[in-house]
Amino acid sequence: MQRLSRGWRGPALAAFVAFLAGLPGLLAVPPLDRDESRFTQATAQMLESRDFTVIRYQDQPRFKKPVGIHWLQAASVSLLSNPEDRQIWAYRIPSLMGAMLAAAACAWGALAFFGRPAGLLAGAMLGATFMLSTEALIAKTDAVLCGTTTLALAALGRLYAESHGGPPAGKRAWLLFWLGISLGTLDKGPIAPMVAGLAILVLIALDRKAAWLARLNWAWGLILLVAICGPWAWAVTVATDGGFWSAALGGDLAPKLAGGQETHGAPPGYYALLSPILMFPMTLMLPAAAVTAWRRWREPGVRFALAWLVPSWLVFEALPTKLVHYTLPMYGAVAWLAAGALVEPIGKKTRWTGAVLAGLFGVLLAGAAFYLVKAYGDATDLPAAIPAALFLAAAGLFGGWLLVRRTPEGAVAAAVALGLAGHAVLAAGLAPRLLPLWLSERVANAMGKAQLLPDQGIVDAPVTVTGYAEPSLVFALGTSTEIAGPEDAAQAISEHRPAVVEQRQDAAFRQALAGYHASAHVVASVKGLDYSDGKKMTLRVYQADASSPQAPGGQP
Repeated sequence: MQRLSRGWRGPALAAFVAFLAGLPGLLAVPPLDRDESRFTQATAQMLESRDFTVIRYQDQPRFKKPVGIHWLQAASVSLLSNPEDRQIWAYRIPSLMGAMLAAAACAWGALAFFGRPAGLLAGAMLGATFMLSTEALIAKTDAVLCGTTTLALAALGRLYAESHGGPPAGKRAWLLFWLGISLGTLDKGPIAPMVAGLAILVLIALDRKAAWLARLNWAWGLILLVAICGPWAWAVTVATDGGFWSAALGGDLAPKLAGGQETHGAPPGYYALLSPILMFPMTLMLPAAAVTAWRRWREPGVRFALAWLVPSWLVFEALPTKLVHYTLPMYGAVAWLAAGALVEPIGKKTRWTGAVLAGLFGVLLAGAAFYLVKAYGDATDLPAAIPAALFLAAAGLFGGWLLVRRTPEGAVAAAVALGLAGHAVLAAGLAPRLLPLWLSERVANAMGKAQLLPDQGIVDAPVTVTGYAEPSLVFALGTSTEIAGPEDAAQAISEHRPAVVEQRQDAAFRQALAGYHASAHVVASVKGLDYSDGKKMTLRVYQADASSPQAPGGQP
C-alpha cells in the first residue's frame, strides 16, 4: 500500500477505481427518465440552436439549475459525438469525470491527515460507493457537484492540516478551493458554497481561531468566483429579463424548502437509514468511522471531517424534500472517517458490527438482483443476475470475514473490488436486459427498423406521441417530437407522419382518424412499464397506409 500510494499514485488509483465503477453502466444503460433525459435533451437543443445561455426543453424554458452541466455535456458531445446521433454515453462523460475527481480529491485530502495508504483507501471507498458509481453513469449535475465540492473541501482540509502541523498544502491549494466552489456553483447553485461555509463556521467555533483561513486569498478567490459564474449569470438575467432567477428560486428551490416537492418527502433520518445501502461497500467501515468520530474528534483530521459532514447532513435531513443523492457531497467526509479508523487498531465489537452490517446489506443487494429479474425479466436474465448477486454478497460477507480476521486494509480492498464487479454486472449486464423498463429505447429501435425516424430522411417530422410523455422518448426521436392528444396523432397520420399511441388513447385516436378519412396500420407494439409513475404501458407505432390520402396541413 505504501508503494501504490506514493506521490500522485494514490489519487490517480482512486480516480481509476471511480472510472471502473462508472464506465460499464455509462456505456450500457439506456437513457433514464426523467432528470437525465431532460438534461440531455436541453443540452442537445443548445447544440442545435447554438444558444448556450438560455436552457430549454423543447419549447419550454428550463429554469431550474445553472448552466454548468450543460456546457460540460455540450463540450463532450462536440468532441466525441454529435447531437443528431443521440448517443447517451457522450452526455455522461462529465458525470464520470466528476466521480473520478471526487475520488482523487478525497484521497489527496485524506492523506494529509491519515497518511498515504489510508488516503488511497478513502478515495477508493468513495469511488466505489453505490451512490457515486451510479451517479457517474447518469448525465446530470450530481456527480460533478460531488467532484467539485470534494475538491474544495480537500483543498480546505490541506490548508487546515498544514496549520496543525501537517504536510505543506502547496501554493495552489487556495486556487483549487475556489475552483471547486466556483465550478460547483455553476453546476448546481448554492450547494458547494453551503457545504464549505458550514464547515468553516464549525471549525471556527471549535478552534476559536481563524488565522489559517487567510491562506484562502479571499479577494482573489471571490474575483475568480465572479469571473467564472458572473458572465453567464448576467447573460441569462438579460436574456430572460430576470425570469430565470424567479423561476429557479421561486419555482424550484422554494417548494423544496416548503414541502416534499413532487412527492419526494420523507422524515428526518431518511439519509441515515439509507446510508448502509447507498454507501455500500463502504458499509463495512461505517461502525469504525462512527467510533472514530466519537472518540477522536479532537484530532485535526477527524474534526475537519465532522465539520464537513455533520452540519450539511443535518440541513438535508431537515429539508422536507429528500432525494437519495442530496447528501452525496458529504460522502467524502465519511470516507475520511473510515480512513482514519484504519490507522489505529479497530476494536472487536466494532469489527464484528461492521462485518454483520456489510454482510447483511451485501445479501440484501444480492436479493435485489433476483427481485429485478422476477419483476421485470425472465429466466434468460439469470446468467447476468447470478454473478451480480454473488459479487455483491461476497463484497459484504468476504469483506466482513477479513475485517473480523484483523486485516482491515485487506477487507476494504476486497470489498471495494468485489463491489465494483457486482455493480458493473448489475448495471451493464442485468439492467439493459430488463426490457419492460426501456420503453422509449425499444420504441425508437422499432421505428428505426421501419425507417420511421425523422432523422433517417424518409418521413417528415415531427413524430406525434399521445398518452406517453417521458423525456427519454423526446431525446430519442428529436427536439421536434410532439407530445399531444389523440386528435393531434390522427392529424399526424393524415399528413403521413408517424404517430405513437398508448393503448388507453387508442379508441379516441381511431375515432379522430375516421374524421380525417385516413387509415393507418400498427408497425410495432411495445409493452412495458413507465417506471417514473409505475404505470404499465402498451405503445403502438402507427404509420399511414399507402392508400390513405394525404391531407395538406392535416385538414380533413
